Amino acid sequence: MIIENVTIIGVGLIGGSFALALKEQQLAKNIIGVDVSEKNIEKALVLGLIDEALSLEDAVKKSSLIFLAIPVDATVTVVKKLMEFVTPNHVIADAGSTKLALCDLLKDSPLRDRFVATHPMWGTEHSGPEAAVSGAFAGKACVICDKENSAADAVETMEFIYKKIGMHLVYMDAKAHDLHAAYVSHISHITSFALANTVLEKEREDDAIFELASGGFESTVRLAKSNAAMWVPIFKQNKENVLDVLNEHIMQLKKFKSCLEKDNYDYLQELIEDANKISRIIK
Repeated sequence: MIIENVTIIGVGLIGGSFALALKEQQLAKNIIGVDVSEKNIEKALVLGLIDEALSLEDAVKKSSLIFLAIPVDATVTVVKKLMEFVTPNHVIADAGSTKLALCDLLKDSPLRDRFVATHPMWGTEHSGPEAAVSGAFAGKACVICDKENSAADAVETMEFIYKKIGMHLVYMDAKAHDLHAAYVSHISHITSFALANTVLEKEREDDAIFELASGGFESTVRLAKSNAAMWVPIFKQNKENVLDVLNEHIMQLKKFKSCLEKDNYDYLQELIEDANKISRIIK
């Protein structure tokens, strides 16, 4: 399968990496970029991530596949506009970290079946076209949500593409996706943001942080460099699930705090050994 024209809306980290993957696997002859940032468009053209840049309407009319890789609040807005131009020959897919709000928005749309709700589970703390990575998606999971609400040919197109760029597929409904994403992704970012703020509040010497920060600290706070414009909308759309996991996380932190306050090192060891069991899942 080689697609004549693919439009990527949002030519930053995810969109740019997806463009690279399409080029590497020779899945698209021509990649069109759409972005609210002229700087991003210019950079994406210079880097060869996209072949041309067009307005949203012109890009959609020229393409058969439209891939959205923009913040989840912007996705909701842009998809509304997209549906004005979409035909039964289009395939639309998104890469957002939340799914329920978008799927609910589209549920009564006459061409809902042309949309495939997807979440390629990959990302870094960096942003912009220059952050695009070759081979980014290889070996990672991609969630396809509410498959039954999408046309078979649209789903097959996205399945083919994701498999060709090295991803394995997971299927679930949008509500379940948002719950699981809160536990395995969203809480990691909140924890990292909070830890970074804790250190910056208590450790006033930048040189000490730089010199003493070990690999463990660096890997834990790496996500704190993530773009707020991307993550605030995610937390907003997935508020209830994020609050649920955050409450559980706070309870776990209180257990560790209590152990230290009460010199209960046997229970502290038990808590750590329980945490070690994650190695059954994550090697």
